[in-house]
Amino acid sequence: MSDSIEKLKAAFAGESQANRRYLAYAKKADEEGLGQVARLFRAAAAAETVHAHNHMRVAGEIGMTVSNLDEAVSGETYEYTKMYPEFLDIARKEKNKQAEWSFNVANEVEKIHAGLFKAALEAVKNSQKLPDVDYYVCKVCGNTVENAAPDACPICGAPAAQFKKIK
Repeated sequence: MSDSIEKLKAAFAGESQANRRYLAYAKKADEEGLGQVARLFRAAAAAETVHAHNHMRVAGEIGMTVSNLDEAVSGETYEYTKMYPEFLDIARKEKNKQAEWSFNVANEVEKIHAGLFKAALEAVKNSQKLPDVDYYVCKVCGNTVENAAPDACPICGAPAAQFKKIK
Protein backbone atom coordinates (compact mmCIF):
# COMPACT_ATOMS: atom_id res chain seq x y z
CA MET A 1 0.00 0.00 0.00
CA SER A 2 1.35 3.42 -0.92
CA ASP A 3 2.01 6.06 1.69
CA SER A 4 -0.70 8.26 0.13
CA ILE A 5 -3.33 5.53 0.49
CA GLU A 6 -2.22 4.87 4.05
CA LYS A 7 -2.55 8.58 4.84
CA LEU A 8 -5.97 8.78 3.13
CA LYS A 9 -7.18 5.94 5.39
CA ALA A 10 -5.77 7.69 8.47
CA ALA A 11 -7.38 10.96 7.40
CA PHE A 12 -10.70 9.17 6.89
CA ALA A 13 -10.53 7.85 10.45
CA GLY A 14 -9.71 11.30 11.86
CA GLU A 15 -12.44 13.08 9.89
CA SER A 16 -14.97 10.41 10.87
CA GLN A 17 -14.12 10.82 14.54
CA ALA A 18 -14.34 14.60 14.26
CA ASN A 19 -17.81 14.27 12.72
CA ARG A 20 -19.10 12.16 15.60
CA ARG A 21 -17.39 14.34 18.20
CA TYR A 22 -18.86 17.53 16.76
CA LEU A 23 -22.34 16.02 16.65
CA ALA A 24 -22.02 15.06 20.32
CA TYR A 25 -20.83 18.59 21.10
CA ALA A 26 -23.79 20.02 19.17
CA LYS A 27 -26.21 17.94 21.21
CA LYS A 28 -24.66 19.24 24.42
CA ALA A 29 -24.73 22.84 23.18
CA ASP A 30 -28.44 22.43 22.35
CA GLU A 31 -29.06 21.09 25.86
CA GLU A 32 -27.33 24.17 27.26
CA GLY A 33 -29.48 26.49 25.12
CA LEU A 34 -26.60 27.49 22.87
CA GLY A 35 -28.34 26.93 19.54
CA GLN A 36 -25.92 28.93 17.41
CA VAL A 37 -22.95 27.01 18.79
CA ALA A 38 -24.83 23.78 18.13
CA ARG A 39 -25.44 24.83 14.51
CA LEU A 40 -21.74 25.63 14.12
CA PHE A 41 -20.79 22.19 15.42
CA ARG A 42 -23.32 20.54 13.05
CA ALA A 43 -21.98 22.55 10.10
CA ALA A 44 -18.41 21.50 10.89
CA ALA A 45 -19.59 17.89 11.33
CA ALA A 46 -21.17 17.99 7.87
CA ALA A 47 -17.92 19.32 6.40
CA GLU A 48 -15.93 16.56 8.12
CA THR A 49 -18.29 14.02 6.50
CA VAL A 50 -17.52 15.51 3.08
CA HIS A 51 -13.79 15.19 3.82
CA ALA A 52 -14.17 11.59 5.07
CA HIS A 53 -16.16 10.55 2.01
CA ASN A 54 -13.61 12.20 -0.30
CA HIS A 55 -10.72 10.38 1.39
CA MET A 56 -12.57 7.06 1.30
CA ARG A 57 -13.47 7.46 -2.38
CA VAL A 58 -9.94 8.46 -3.42
CA ALA A 59 -8.46 5.55 -1.43
CA GLY A 60 -10.70 3.17 -3.38
CA GLU A 61 -12.58 2.10 -0.26
CA ILE A 62 -16.08 2.29 -1.76
CA GLY A 63 -16.92 -0.69 -3.92
CA MET A 64 -20.04 -2.09 -5.49
CA THR A 65 -22.92 -2.73 -3.08
CA VAL A 66 -22.22 -6.47 -2.83
CA SER A 67 -18.64 -5.84 -1.71
CA ASN A 68 -19.76 -3.00 0.58
CA LEU A 69 -22.30 -5.32 2.24
CA ASP A 70 -19.69 -8.06 2.54
CA GLU A 71 -17.33 -5.58 4.21
CA ALA A 72 -20.13 -4.47 6.56
CA VAL A 73 -20.89 -8.08 7.56
CA SER A 74 -17.21 -8.70 8.19
CA GLY A 75 -16.78 -5.54 10.27
CA GLU A 76 -19.88 -6.06 12.38
CA THR A 77 -19.00 -9.73 12.94
CA TYR A 78 -15.48 -8.81 14.08
CA GLU A 79 -16.93 -6.29 16.52
CA TYR A 80 -19.33 -8.69 18.23
CA THR A 81 -17.11 -11.79 18.14
CA LYS A 82 -13.73 -10.31 19.04
CA MET A 83 -13.50 -6.59 19.72
CA TYR A 84 -16.37 -6.01 22.15
CA PRO A 85 -15.90 -9.28 24.07
CA GLU A 86 -12.29 -8.24 24.72
CA PHE A 87 -13.36 -4.73 25.71
CA LEU A 88 -16.05 -6.17 28.00
CA ASP A 89 -13.48 -8.35 29.78
CA ILE A 90 -11.30 -5.32 30.45
CA ALA A 91 -14.22 -3.24 31.74
CA ARG A 92 -15.28 -6.09 34.05
CA LYS A 93 -11.75 -6.54 35.40
CA GLU A 94 -11.58 -2.80 36.07
CA LYS A 95 -15.12 -2.85 37.53
CA ASN A 96 -16.03 0.02 35.21
CA LYS A 97 -19.80 -0.50 35.04
CA GLN A 98 -20.46 2.38 32.63
CA ALA A 99 -17.89 1.12 30.12
CA GLU A 100 -19.26 -2.41 30.56
CA TRP A 101 -22.80 -1.20 29.81
CA SER A 102 -21.65 0.79 26.76
CA PHE A 103 -19.63 -2.12 25.34
CA ASN A 104 -22.41 -4.62 26.09
CA VAL A 105 -25.22 -2.73 24.35
CA ALA A 106 -22.98 -2.01 21.36
CA ASN A 107 -22.02 -5.70 21.20
CA GLU A 108 -25.66 -6.79 21.18
CA VAL A 109 -26.56 -4.28 18.47
CA GLU A 110 -23.60 -5.28 16.27
CA LYS A 111 -25.06 -8.81 16.16
CA ILE A 112 -28.30 -7.34 14.85
CA HIS A 113 -26.48 -5.22 12.28
CA ALA A 114 -24.52 -8.23 11.04
CA GLY A 115 -27.77 -10.15 10.59
CA LEU A 116 -29.45 -7.31 8.74
CA PHE A 117 -26.44 -6.86 6.46
CA LYS A 118 -26.23 -10.63 5.81
CA ALA A 119 -29.87 -10.71 4.76
CA ALA A 120 -29.35 -7.72 2.48
CA LEU A 121 -26.21 -9.29 1.00
CA GLU A 122 -28.02 -12.53 0.20
CA ALA A 123 -30.91 -10.67 -1.37
CA VAL A 124 -28.61 -8.56 -3.56
CA LYS A 125 -26.51 -11.59 -4.56
CA ASN A 126 -29.69 -13.41 -5.57
CA SER A 127 -31.10 -10.38 -7.42
CA GLN A 128 -33.98 -10.22 -4.97
CA LYS A 129 -35.58 -7.02 -3.82
CA LEU A 130 -35.35 -6.38 -0.10
CA PRO A 131 -38.70 -6.01 1.64
CA ASP A 132 -39.76 -2.38 1.93
CA VAL A 133 -39.51 -1.83 5.69
CA ASP A 134 -38.91 1.12 7.96
CA TYR A 135 -35.94 1.06 10.32
CA TYR A 136 -36.02 2.43 13.85
CA VAL A 137 -32.95 3.09 16.00
CA CYS A 138 -32.98 3.33 19.79
CA LYS A 139 -31.48 6.66 20.82
CA VAL A 140 -30.21 5.09 24.06
CA CYS A 141 -28.38 1.95 22.88
CA GLY A 142 -28.51 1.99 19.08
CA ASN A 143 -30.72 -1.09 18.76
CA THR A 144 -31.91 -1.27 15.16
CA VAL A 145 -35.30 -2.80 14.39
CA GLU A 146 -37.46 -3.20 11.34
CA ASN A 147 -41.08 -2.13 10.77
CA ALA A 148 -41.98 -0.49 14.09
CA ALA A 149 -40.46 0.52 17.40
CA PRO A 150 -41.08 -2.03 20.15
CA ASP A 151 -42.94 -0.99 23.29
CA ALA A 152 -39.65 -1.34 25.14
CA CYS A 153 -36.18 -1.85 23.73
CA PRO A 154 -35.18 -5.49 24.28
CA ILE A 155 -31.56 -4.45 24.78
CA CYS A 156 -31.72 -1.44 27.12
CA GLY A 157 -35.39 -1.23 28.14
CA ALA A 158 -35.95 2.26 26.69
CA PRO A 159 -39.57 3.05 25.79
CA ALA A 160 -40.78 3.21 22.17
CA ALA A 161 -40.57 7.01 22.27
CA GLN A 162 -36.76 6.67 22.35
CA PHE A 163 -36.72 5.08 18.89
CA LYS A 164 -36.08 7.29 15.89
CA LYS A 165 -37.45 6.38 12.48
CA ILE A 166 -34.66 6.48 9.90
CA LYS A 167 -35.50 8.13 6.60
